[in-house]
Amino acid sequence: MKVLVTGAAGFIGMHVAERLLARGDRVVGLDNLNAYYDPTLKDERLARLTRHAGFSFDKLDLADREGMAALLARERFDAVAHLGAQAGVRHSLTNPMAYIDSNLVGFANLLEGCRHSGVGHLVYASSSSVYGGNTRLPYHEADNVDHPVSLYAATKKANEAMAHSYSHLYRLPTTGLRFFTVYGPWGRPDMAPALFADAMLSGRAIRVYNEGRMTRDFTYVDDIAEGVLRVLDKPATANPTYDPANPDPSTSSAPWRLFNIGNSTPVPLLEFIAALEHALGIRAVRELLPHQPGDVLATHADTSALEAWVGFSPATSLADGVQRFIDWYRPRHPTQPPR
Repeated sequence: MKVLVTGAAGFIGMHVAERLLARGDRVVGLDNLNAYYDPTLKDERLARLTRHAGFSFDKLDLADREGMAALLARERFDAVAHLGAQAGVRHSLTNPMAYIDSNLVGFANLLEGCRHSGVGHLVYASSSSVYGGNTRLPYHEADNVDHPVSLYAATKKANEAMAHSYSHLYRLPTTGLRFFTVYGPWGRPDMAPALFADAMLSGRAIRVYNEGRMTRDFTYVDDIAEGVLRVLDKPATANPTYDPANPDPSTSSAPWRLFNIGNSTPVPLLEFIAALEHALGIRAVRELLPHQPGDVLATHADTSALEAWVGFSPATSLADGVQRFIDWYRPRHPTQPPR
């Protein structure tokens, strides 16, 4: 296939692009290479991808309407893996317009480009954050998501609704994947694994919000990439049993689907810190802080729908995933030589 991967210089985007290239697909990567975090890491990810003959790159902002339209019209992609967005719950508290530009305006530009260029399937990243104030666990795609607790979550919920409108009006197959706390090698430096590992290796205290009284469904990035590819290969279809008098929020009479993709094994934050301590051989000094606005207290994915659809659900253990992350991270840290 010829596939557009947005956010190709990002954490998940790089892993998905590598897998597509490894199996022989042609990949066009798109990224605006913004400075939300150190662009050096993005450059390094891109360098890995450009070693593949089947990869080409466009530096382009999703919010560039003319640029997006021209790219999709020119390339005529078979499929799109939309993994580019303004990420981060806490950043949305202080920089809300960045989320409007990228996650709403940018997503609308992508939908229009897919519609007019005849893309066969659009798979896009949603987020477990859409469940917001819902406290019933595990989260299921049929649950109500009308109460987001951050603007980031609200933009992801909006993406799902926007995609449905295009699937309904133009029969564009779209599938949204609600990612659950992704971690692993090449991860973002603003996320807890890298923040904690950096502090521990540097001899600083780690900042633990809500005094650690949180659980997360930590999901290893290789599992996420595998799920994206499997879903990409199976375009969304209308649900033949969809009942508009009793609607299922995760399917439709349009070619539109939603799936959770998480490890289905929620881990208390303090247990995650203990796994980092074991992998690093360093005891963490904890700075216990109050609850941070926009954070949810617990996440837990029900992935039965994903498994039924593509025969896959994530299963990498926390111990294995954290060790692989540390094996990648430790040699890159300036204060510690590799073991």
